[in-house]
Amino acid sequence: MSTPTSRASDGAILGLVIAATLPPLLAFNQTPAATLYNQLLALAGWGLALLLWTRSSPGWLAGLKSPAALALLLLFIAPLSSVVWRGLPLSLGLGATAIIGAGLAVLLLAQGLSREARHAAAEALCWGLLLTGLASVAISLVQVFAPQLADGTVIARSGVVGSAVGNLRQPNHLASLMMWSAIAAVFITEKHGWRWALPPLLFAFVFTIVLSASRTGFIGIAMLVVWGLVDRRLSRSARLSLLATTLMLAASWWLMAQWAAESGHAFRGTSRLAEGAGSPSRLAILRDAWALTLANPWLGVGWGEFNFAWSLTPFPTRPIAFFDHTHNIASQLAVELGLPWAGTVLALLIWALWQACRGAARGDESVPLRRAALMIVLTIGLHSLLEYPLWYAYFLLPACFALGLALPAEATRPAPAWPGRVLGVLLIAGSVFAVADYQRIVAIYAPDERPAPLERRIAAGQRSPFFGHQADYAAATSLPPGPQALAAARRTGFSLIDARLLMHWSRSLETTGDVDGARYLADRLREFRNPTGDSWFESCANPASSPVMPQCQPASAVIDWRTLR
Repeated sequence: MSTPTSRASDGAILGLVIAATLPPLLAFNQTPAATLYNQLLALAGWGLALLLWTRSSPGWLAGLKSPAALALLLLFIAPLSSVVWRGLPLSLGLGATAIIGAGLAVLLLAQGLSREARHAAAEALCWGLLLTGLASVAISLVQVFAPQLADGTVIARSGVVGSAVGNLRQPNHLASLMMWSAIAAVFITEKHGWRWALPPLLFAFVFTIVLSASRTGFIGIAMLVVWGLVDRRLSRSARLSLLATTLMLAASWWLMAQWAAESGHAFRGTSRLAEGAGSPSRLAILRDAWALTLANPWLGVGWGEFNFAWSLTPFPTRPIAFFDHTHNIASQLAVELGLPWAGTVLALLIWALWQACRGAARGDESVPLRRAALMIVLTIGLHSLLEYPLWYAYFLLPACFALGLALPAEATRPAPAWPGRVLGVLLIAGSVFAVADYQRIVAIYAPDERPAPLERRIAAGQRSPFFGHQADYAAATSLPPGPQALAAARRTGFSLIDARLLMHWSRSLETTGDVDGARYLADRLREFRNPTGDSWFESCANPASSPVMPQCQPASAVIDWRTLR
C-alpha cells in the first residue's frame, strides 16, 4: 500500500469507514445485553482496520513511548490484576482486557501512520462518523415522529418517552455521536470545499441532540462554538456555521416545543432542562465514591469492583438507583485503582492532550487533521466527566484512533507489520467466537420453544469464558437458596448488584448458616428503598400474617464488603 489511491489502500479506506460507521447503527440485540453486538462489531471492525492498515504504520512501535500509550498500558494490566489478586471473575477481566488492548492497538496504529496514510485515514474516519451520524438522524426522526415504524431489529425502539435514543438506545450516546458527526462534517466540507453543505449538516445534528434531550449534548454544542471562536485556520463560513449552532439549538428547541404543544406528544427536553446541570443522584454517587476512595486510597477497591464495594458498604443517604459506575472517569479510576495508580494514568492522559494541543497549534499542513482529531477526543472526554462512554468499544476505539492521529510518532526505522495483523485477526476471530459463546446466555434468558431444563442451561452458561457472570446471575436468583446459589451470587455481584440479587443472596446466606451476613445484605437492600425489597420486607410489618424472617432484624455489626466476595 504505497499510496492512498492504490487498490490496497482503497480497500483499507473502506475497512476503516466500516469500522467507524457500522457499530453504532446495529439495532439487533439479544437479551440480556442490549449493546453487546455493537461492541463486538466495533472490535471486529477495528480488527479489520488493524489487518489492513498496519503496513502503512511503520512507526507504531515508536508510539509505545508516548504518554497516551503508557496510560493505556497501565490500564491494560488493571483487569487481570484484579482477576489474580482481587477475585474478579475471569469473564469480566477478559472482556475489559480485550477492549483496552484493542484501544492501545488502534492508538499505536494511528500514531505510526506515514504522512500520506495519516491523511487518508483521517478522512476515512470522518466519512465513517459522518455516515453514522446521518443514519442516526434518520433513526431518531423515526423514533420520535413515527415510533410505530421502529421494529427493534433495524431501528431500535426508544425506551425513553419523548426522546430519541438512536440504535445504541441511550440519549447521551446519541448526542456524543452527533458531536463527532458535526466535527467530521467540518473536516470533510473544509477539505473538499463543500462549504454550502456544512450549515444543513450541523442543523441536522443539533436538531437530533435536541431530540435526544441530552444535557451532555447541549454542553457539547458550546464546544463547537468555542472551536469556531478560536480556530482561525477554518474558513470564515465554517466558523460562522459553528458559531450559529447556538441559534440552531434555539430554533430546534422552539420547533419541538411547538410540535409538542400542538400534537400533545411528550418532549423530554423540557423536563430534562428543569432538572438542571446535574441530577442529585449523580452528585450523590460521586460523594459516595469519594468516601470509598478515602477508605481505600492506595490500591482502590479493585478494577470492576466499584459496584460491589459501593452496594455492600453502608451509605444511609445513597441514591436509590443501582449504579455500576461513578459517571466520572477520574472518580472511577480513583476509586477502583487507588490514587497513585489513577493519578499516574490521568497525568499521562493530560500530558498526551497537552502534546495534542501543541501539535494542533503548529502551522503545517496537518493542522486541520490534528484539530479535528483533537476535537473528537475532547468531546468524548467531556462526556466521560458526566458518564462512562469510554467503557464501550464503539466509543473507545475511535477515540483512541483519533488521539493517535493527533499524536504522530516518528520512527527511526520501520517496525514489523505482523503483530498488528495478528492482533487484527484475533479481534475478528474473538468477536465471532464471542457471538457464538453468548448464545449459551441467550438460551437462559430467552429460551427457544423446546428448551433444556433451566439448571442445564445455567450450567452451560457458567462455562462461558466471556459471559459466565451473566449465567451466574440466573443461578443466584433462580436456584434454591444454598451453597450453589451463594457461590454464583458472589461471582455475579462483580457485574451488577440489584434488589433481586441482594434478596436471593441474603436468603442463601441464611440457608448456609450466616444469619448476620443475611441481615447485613438486607440492611443494604433497605437503603435502596426499592419496590422489590419493600415488598419482601412487608412480612416484617405484619408478623401475624407470616413467620418473621431473620432479615427483619438489623445486623449486629458492619461487615467488610471484601469478606462477602
